Amino acid sequence: MLHLPVLKADERKHSMDTDKGEKVDLTDAIFQLEKEGEWIVQRVPEPYIELDTKYGRKKKIPIEHTWHHKSCGQCGHIPGYSASIFWLNREFGLDYHDPTNQTSCTAWNYYASATSNPEAQAAVAIRNFASAYEVGYFPLIHCGTSFGHYKEVRHALVHQPELRRKVKAIMEKLGKPFVIPEEIVHYSEWVLAMKDRIAERQQLDMSMITATVHPACHYHKLIEDDAIYDSEIYGAQRTAIISGTLKALGINVADYSTWFDCCGFGFRHILVSRDFSRSFSVQRKIGVMIEEANPDVTVTHDTGCVTTLDQSQFAGKAHDKKVGLPVMSDSQMAALAMGAHPYKVLQLHWHNTDNKAFLEKLGIDHEKKWSEFQHEIQKIKDGKNEYMSWEDAK
Repeated sequence: MLHLPVLKADERKHSMDTDKGEKVDLTDAIFQLEKEGEWIVQRVPEPYIELDTKYGRKKKIPIEHTWHHKSCGQCGHIPGYSASIFWLNREFGLDYHDPTNQTSCTAWNYYASATSNPEAQAAVAIRNFASAYEVGYFPLIHCGTSFGHYKEVRHALVHQPELRRKVKAIMEKLGKPFVIPEEIVHYSEWVLAMKDRIAERQQLDMSMITATVHPACHYHKLIEDDAIYDSEIYGAQRTAIISGTLKALGINVADYSTWFDCCGFGFRHILVSRDFSRSFSVQRKIGVMIEEANPDVTVTHDTGCVTTLDQSQFAGKAHDKKVGLPVMSDSQMAALAMGAHPYKVLQLHWHNTDNKAFLEKLGIDHEKKWSEFQHEIQKIKDGKNEYMSWEDAK
């Protein structure tokens, strides 16, 4: 039987609160369950970089040998988001795997419509983890929602033996191993771990850029102790994700009063009350950023956040609100700094809010870049190319 070790109050480790208000070490519990034959723990492959979590635990972030758990929203609405992540991996010559047999995390069911059940949600997570394990690569989660959901699944599996039993039975029917990763790693943690190497390869001077940051709720509010913090970033009182990366690129990170607020997406109300989502995004986030910081761009690290902050501004414009702020992900900003093409790689034409002034401030001739992109598209239309190759994207 699993016994979770109780920690002393001054022990700052990866932990969970018990009903008695004590803290237990989840990491030790994960390995203890492996010893008891409950599951296989997939170790973080070397090389990895250790970053501090909220309570001081060292979290291992793999540099390569990563299995990319893509985001349905990124692939469907913001393709340059994922493309930038892959572009960065290729530029550094890193070994990674882009799976074709990945399923959605189905967190939409969990957070938005409540049409699923715990064992189905957990089985989907474990099925994807098993797929990564079977090909020998470690999961790197692109979506902040999947990241938060999988951490909650891990928590539930550690604490609920009956849930483990049901999920194990499902995995046996699928003929797949019951695998849990040593760490649940979000791609933006990988970007932060790579920030110095990115800065070394930086081609664009970004010192004239001011950016605001929106930390995704599903990153730093769900299982909050697993998020990355740094004493040099807001005194470790806010997550270091995005801010640390932008600072390494020489960007001025500006503060604003509603940084803790949701982007407006919120899952259920984006479905049932879209006008509320749009007005919240415009008035509680974008409008406040412009009024208090007047940034050139706002940067976030989750599918729903980029989508909502970017795509909601047309509604604000119709009502003469203060809008017009470009929205990008940290992977897009990092790739752009290293010289990635704004349309071939970042695919900024998929974004709703006009970003041309931002590109001009960086010295990028967006008309020339757009012409280059259209040239590649024409070759596909003419049947000369089936798709845009890696070399064509340069």
